[in-house]
Amino acid sequence: MTRRLKGALVGFGFIAEKGHIPAYLSAPDAFEIVAVADICAARREKAREVLPNARIYSDTKQLLTAEAKNIDFVDIATPPCDHAAIAHAAFEHGLHVFCEKPVATSGADARSMIDHATASKRVFFPSHNYKHAPVIKAIRGVLETGELGAIHLVTLDTFRSTHAKGVAEWQPDWRRVRATSGGGIAMDHGSHTFYLAFDWLGAMPTSINAKMSNLSTFDTEDNFNCTVEFPTGIAVCQLTWNSGFRKVIYTIHGANGAIKVEDDDIEIHRKRAGGKVDVEKMSAASHWMDASHAEWFKALQIDFARAIETKQYVGKEAHDAAACVQLIETAYASARADGRQMSLSSDRASVVKAG
Repeated sequence: MTRRLKGALVGFGFIAEKGHIPAYLSAPDAFEIVAVADICAARREKAREVLPNARIYSDTKQLLTAEAKNIDFVDIATPPCDHAAIAHAAFEHGLHVFCEKPVATSGADARSMIDHATASKRVFFPSHNYKHAPVIKAIRGVLETGELGAIHLVTLDTFRSTHAKGVAEWQPDWRRVRATSGGGIAMDHGSHTFYLAFDWLGAMPTSINAKMSNLSTFDTEDNFNCTVEFPTGIAVCQLTWNSGFRKVIYTIHGANGAIKVEDDDIEIHRKRAGGKVDVEKMSAASHWMDASHAEWFKALQIDFARAIETKQYVGKEAHDAAACVQLIETAYASARADGRQMSLSSDRASVVKAG
């Protein structure tokens, strides 16, 4: 990187304070956060405490009016309902955008963000931080050897005992309110689940069928399961906020073996001659219990800086992010239709009944 990038953070909730900011502060030669906007007065005071040299604003418009000429990028860490509007405002001011997942609450909004970034020649980069978990990097290393053969099945299970709570000063249950979140656990965890499936199956999805339920008094789902078809195989996903424990369990199955992941623990099963299977066990400390994931964000932010330096305005990550939103949107349509399989259009957000 040729110079330090100056940025503004919009939204100073849990993930901004505990994830984004520690990562930026750990790379002072690469980044400087010079401004913060948040609609909550208590969170603005917290921002002043954490970033004493930053200028603090009560909304995005004030920040951009005052700071657009002083900064290179905007980091959007608000609830998903506001992502698209803030991104468009940043692009209009000639700024690059780093955006929390999901990047939008509708496929149309996600595609409009990509189109605006392309037209503005500014980087649009999603916060796909799971890709930088050490355990996920270890999986990628095994898959890149090709020793497991063509991957034809992946399963991705995310177990949580409750939804992630927001800061106490501002709507701690915002993830359960459709108006702010855009949906329940599928909207909150679906992006992580689906972009990993895209990578592991080496393709984009063609159809999905989904079911969901809600055991709470909120207006969003807390149980979600789906089967996603790809040209190369299928992904089977289960997401819940009603588990008795917190854990991720992933499996990846190929022609010559499989991988099983349970949080930090990895098993690699390799098929040998005569039907024998060798099992190698390893571990990659990823600290799944720490929801801030500051180390994952640091690597992600360096990728963002590299995209700015190389003028990769809309790369694979951005297109994957839009595809995730479209897939979540289509999954909701399938669930409303009692789990009917829905095809995914590659060039528009509409969905049609398969078969």
